[in-house]
Amino acid sequence: MSLTRPMSFSCPHCMAPNDIEVDEMNDIGQTQVLDCQVCCQPIELSVHTDGDTLRISAERENP
Repeated sequence: MSLTRPMSFSCPHCMAPNDIEVDEMNDIGQTQVLDCQVCCQPIELSVHTDGDTLRISAERENP
């Protein structure tokens, strides 16, 4: 059984779709910086939960 869930978000720089694996036990409530898979710009990514629903917030690292 996998503890990760595949999710997608749009890059706040180039709007390209990006795919990630979210660890439901450890990533919720955390913020991390990763690079866009297309334009390589840094993205500040946060994972939150609304009950049973996971939500991803993707913003430019340095607005």
